[in-house]
Amino acid sequence: MTATHHAGTSPATDYEVVIGLEVHAQVVTESKMFCSCSSRYSGAPPNTLVCPVCLGMPGSLPVMNRTAVEATIITALALNCEIPEFSKFDRKNYNYPDLMKGYQISQFDLPFSQAGWLEFDDPANPGQMRRAGITRVHLEEDTATLKHVRDSSGETYSLMDVNRAGVPLMEIVGDPDLRTADEAGSYLRALRQILRYLGVSTANMDEGAFRCDANVSLRPRGQAEYGAKVEVKNMNSFRSVVRAIEFEIVRQRDILDAGGRIVQETRGWVDDRAITVTQRSKEAAHDYRYF
Repeated sequence: MTATHHAGTSPATDYEVVIGLEVHAQVVTESKMFCSCSSRYSGAPPNTLVCPVCLGMPGSLPVMNRTAVEATIITALALNCEIPEFSKFDRKNYNYPDLMKGYQISQFDLPFSQAGWLEFDDPANPGQMRRAGITRVHLEEDTATLKHVRDSSGETYSLMDVNRAGVPLMEIVGDPDLRTADEAGSYLRALRQILRYLGVSTANMDEGAFRCDANVSLRPRGQAEYGAKVEVKNMNSFRSVVRAIEFEIVRQRDILDAGGRIVQETRGWVDDRAITVTQRSKEAAHDYRYF
């Protein structure tokens, strides 16, 4: 089988679809990314696998998990990435209920790897392979878990379980090389197979160990400049990813055909309604005040 590049086709006749995927995969380790708390949080009573480091207490100092770093490097090599001689961690600052510290330890300008590629089955040409670029594979810590409940009066509120906070999390950022929803599904299956073969992640999507965000945009066919991208979240299966991207392509095409403008934003996939809904405006890198 040979790898081929092609422009792809889309349901939108006058537009080219551009898709880039960001995948978060939990790394299989005994302890969390920057402390000795157990990373095996599934089934544990809420808020029992925590320490001053997990909670961001003043004076607590993180200690890097070597196993998680090795797993990230192994994954990057399997994805044909370049490994730099020097890398570092950064603080990604933002406010959200599941981030009790007010920042996430991640990587910004000097990640563990960059400039790789992944081959996957080409759904448009059975027996052939497609190649998509990998921008980077970097390492960060997971956030807490929010549980939304409703009381007897009908009021809703949220509870936070910090057990997951600090679990090692690889982020695999793909280049915007995909052109159809089916290509996105094939790409994800190939990536999951690699992670499981390496033994670095269970990659179980239903358990939250393998999560995908899709950046979708349309541009006039032949135009070099990208259109405004929409990030789609809350997809918990490969089928959901494909359906969400297909819906978003049609939604954006209809807006453009009507003379409207695409708003750069984050939207959530509502599976039982088969639609995406607005969540928040899309942040830029400077909004996170990395340091």
